[in-house]
Amino acid sequence: MNRPNIILIVADDLGYGDVGCYGNTVNATPHIDALADGGMKFTDFHSNGPVCSPTRAALLTGRYQQRAGIESALGEDEQGLSSSELTVSTCLQNAGYATGMFGKWHLGMSLEEGPNRHGFQQFIGHRHGALDYRSHVTKYGAVDWWQNEELCNEEGYCTELITDHAVRFIEEQQRSPFFLFVSHSAIHFPWMAPEDPAHRRPGVRYEDLSRLGPHAPEEVGRVVRKMIESLDDSVGRIMGTVRNLGLEQETFVFFTSDNGGIRKYAGGFNEISSNGPFRDGKGSVYEGGHRVPAIAYWPGTFAPGTTTSEATLTMDLFPTCLSLAGVDSPNDLHLDGMDLRSVMLEEMPLPERSLFWRLGRKRAMRKAEWKLCAHGRERELYNLSEDRSETEDLSRANPKILEALEADLSHWEQEVGQYTAVYR
Repeated sequence: MNRPNIILIVADDLGYGDVGCYGNTVNATPHIDALADGGMKFTDFHSNGPVCSPTRAALLTGRYQQRAGIESALGEDEQGLSSSELTVSTCLQNAGYATGMFGKWHLGMSLEEGPNRHGFQQFIGHRHGALDYRSHVTKYGAVDWWQNEELCNEEGYCTELITDHAVRFIEEQQRSPFFLFVSHSAIHFPWMAPEDPAHRRPGVRYEDLSRLGPHAPEEVGRVVRKMIESLDDSVGRIMGTVRNLGLEQETFVFFTSDNGGIRKYAGGFNEISSNGPFRDGKGSVYEGGHRVPAIAYWPGTFAPGTTTSEATLTMDLFPTCLSLAGVDSPNDLHLDGMDLRSVMLEEMPLPERSLFWRLGRKRAMRKAEWKLCAHGRERELYNLSEDRSETEDLSRANPKILEALEADLSHWEQEVGQYTAVYR
């Protein structure tokens, strides 16, 4: 197998039920749906964290994000991804891949923690978590748009700019294997449609939770639909470029989201996004907080129109990308993720494993069909094979199963360490 090009496309806050191939009948997502029609759709794929930064750390390191000290969405002054962390981009760059990242970083504001210090030869985008889609201003009032390690002033709607740079990178690197990370801001607030003018301006802090963008709460659902459709257009432009250059059978593409969608938010915002049949949303350790859409696409290699119900996580993409590229992981590197190649190529099951999530005092673990949810001292137990919406707590009826899962969760927490936020 020749070394394929690798394109990872990660949406922000896109819920399981926000796209057509996962049951949405309102949002027009023909390009994302086409990936599913031509590739493999995952129905039990999970983000490593129920918020942004942890999932992105897990994707790049192939490990539970707690090992890198990142458990929550990073604020302005919090320590980000250490330069000592080995990333999938560094491994692929060392193996001769051209590497580029365009879009949202959210793994540290300092240059030492930035994309160029983690294996990306090219970076254009923003370092903070949420910025105005037009003015590129953070909620703290700072302009946050970078070309490598220099602030730059580039006009345009964020989703479209990210796509422009991704397309250009593919065109420039078409003759050598490349690793492209398209890290979208959409559909994270501030909720802004492509035609909207700038909402934020430099030097002004924006912390009013009743006004997360230029639109009133009752208009946000309509605006988010436009943002989803703009995201879908981005996928269409990227895949169109791959096809027009004759690279489709040489390119592995994986599309997913960094966490579940926001159902409700402070300030009167309701029914913003959809997580399909799953309970709750972003920030939660219930399924709606971390079960996300995921599609693998590689024509001529993967069978089209297939579906897998294997329980998988974002951190699995590290060993998978290295495996597809024929690159060995360093012998001294402990990876928590599993290589998904056998799932995608042969539809073979993975070895049984337990899965873990933690965001502060909210914790969860999964073993086979059983899921433990812990909120502080409260414990809940669900059988996902019979109750995927997590409506019936079975903890009292199954004390031995509850006890065993609690022991596994405790062991995992001892292994990865108790999280404490570190500030500069």
